[in-house]
Amino acid sequence: MKRISIVILILCACFGAAWGQQPAGKCISAWTEFHWTNMERWNPCETVLNVNNVASLSLEWSATVGTGGSVNSSPAVANGVVYIGGSDDNVYALNASTGAELWSYTTGNSVNSSPAVANGVVYVGSQDDNVYALNASTGALLWSYATGNEVWSSSPTVADGVVYVGSEDNNVYALNAKTGAKLWSYATGNEVVSSPAVANGVVYVGSEDNNVYALNAKTGALLWSYTTGSHVFSSPAVAHGVVYVGSADYNVYALNAKTGAKLWSYTTGSYVWSSPAVAHGVVYVGSSDYNVYALNAKTGKKLWSYTTSNIVVSSPAVANGVVYVHSGHDNVSALNALNASTGAELWSNTIGGGAGSPAVADGVVYVGSSPYYVYAFGLQ
Repeated sequence: MKRISIVILILCACFGAAWGQQPAGKCISAWTEFHWTNMERWNPCETVLNVNNVASLSLEWSATVGTGGSVNSSPAVANGVVYIGGSDDNVYALNASTGAELWSYTTGNSVNSSPAVANGVVYVGSQDDNVYALNASTGALLWSYATGNEVWSSSPTVADGVVYVGSEDNNVYALNAKTGAKLWSYATGNEVVSSPAVANGVVYVGSEDNNVYALNAKTGALLWSYTTGSHVFSSPAVAHGVVYVGSADYNVYALNAKTGAKLWSYTTGSYVWSSPAVAHGVVYVGSSDYNVYALNAKTGKKLWSYTTSNIVVSSPAVANGVVYVHSGHDNVSALNALNASTGAELWSNTIGGGAGSPAVADGVVYVGSSPYYVYAFGLQ
C-alpha cells in the first residue's frame, strides 16, 4: 500500500493473578521491548513516578542520534542502557543516566523498529530487509536474517528462545534467538507492520490485509483470524484471555484470545494505528482523531477521553497510575502524562515531531522524536 506518511505507519514474563496485581518475585522496572515484557505496555514495577509527583518531571538529558531524520523507534531500557533505532540507519545504545552514546551499529537503511533486549542480546529490524541480533554490551553483530522486504515498524518480541517479527514481504517470522535460523514463517495477505505479541504459546499479530492473526508459537499454524474493516497497523495487547487491537476502520477491538470471537468494539473518530496499553481493567489507546481513550476492558464502555493537540499514532505507556502518551507528527508533538483513573492532565512537554512511543523505567520517561533526538524526563 502507498504510505500516507512515514510517521503515520510508525507507530514480562510477569502476569498478576488479578487486574492491577504486580508480578510475583523480584520486580525490576525495566522496559525491555515495545510491549514492556507482559504484552500490555504496562510497567507494574514502576514505583518512583506517580500521580502526586509526575508534575515535577523535567528534562534530564537529550541526545542527538545521527544528523538527520527522526527517531520513530521506541526505546528499550535494560541494565542502565537505552536502546533505540534512528532513521539515519543506526541502532544506538545510550547511557540511561546521561544520554552518552555507548555504541552504535549501522544497518543498510532506517531503523523504525523498536529494539527488544533479552539475555544480553539486542534484537531489531531494519528497512534494509534484515533482522539483527547485536551484543547488548558492545554492539557487535551476532547474526542477521534477511526477510523478503523491509522490516518497517514491526518490533521483535522474544519468548522462550524465539524471536517473532513481521515484514513487509507479508510474512510473520519465528527465528531461533541464538542463531537466527528460521523456525517458521506464516504468510498473511499483505504487509505486516504490527509487532507480534506472544502469550500462552500463541502469537498475535495484525496485517495490512485487515486481519488479526493467532498463530501457534511453535509451528506457525493458524489458530484463528479475525477480519476488521481496514488495515491493522496496531500491535495487539493480550491480557486475561483477551486480545485488544486497533484498526484503521476507526475501531478498537476486544477478541477472545482462544477463539477470535469479538467480545466488543469501540468506535473512535478516526484511524486507530496506536497499540493499546492495558492495566487495572482499563484499555488505553490513541486515535488519529487527536484523542486518547480509556475503555473498560470487559465491556468497551468509554471511561474518559483526553483531547491532545495532534494525532495519536504512538502507543500509550502506563506505569503506577499514570498514562504517558506522545501525540503529533512531522516536527510538532507533545508528551503528556495523564491520570490513569480520570484522564486529567498532570504534566506536558512540547518536544519535536515523530511518533515514537514512550517507555517508563526507574522514574524516567524516555521517548524518541525529531529531528533525531532522544529525550529523558525525570525528577530532579
